[in-house]
Amino acid sequence: MLFNSTLQAESLAWYCARTKPKHEHIAAANLRKHLNLEVFHPRLRMERATRRGVVRVSEPLFPCYIFIRCVIDQSLNEIQHTNGIGTVVHFARRIPTIADSVIEELKECFAGEETITVEDRISPGDEVLLADGAFAGMRAFVLRVMPARRRIQVLLDVLGRPTPAEIDESSVVLERNAVADLVPILAATRVGEFAVSG
Repeated sequence: MLFNSTLQAESLAWYCARTKPKHEHIAAANLRKHLNLEVFHPRLRMERATRRGVVRVSEPLFPCYIFIRCVIDQSLNEIQHTNGIGTVVHFARRIPTIADSVIEELKECFAGEETITVEDRISPGDEVLLADGAFAGMRAFVLRVMPARRRIQVLLDVLGRPTPAEIDESSVVLERNAVADLVPILAATRVGEFAVSG
């Protein structure tokens, strides 16, 4: 064994594993199927602009990382040789556990599922990408949001001149929708859930 077994817990605990790039779902499926282990890899469903227009995609909340519940002494070698896994996260010869409370809190945010849908919240000043229509592929800045009509007013650069245009909200995608940019949106969503339930 690569790690000092005397430092490892002998009971079920959560651990973090690094996967190969874009292999989170593959590693999770293999760990479940071949080792019968409990795996948690939270994902966000969000919109992305493509040449075909706006499509919904699923992206990991923690790219290249998944959580595995196991008895590490018994499973370490098999986990490390599972297709899709790079390594179990460790520091020198120590493999840290993830507190059950951390995983439970994450699971609560995802309502018992591994995927949560994140809706973009467009505000004046945001940069957006137009996904369809005559201006598809162009970037614009939001001037005004008209939620009742589900439309927004944007400022386009047409032939070198700033030109305001009113378009359907569903025709644009926020440029700032990387996972790090979504943290305030996720936090606001979570606070809203507490307010509703309280």
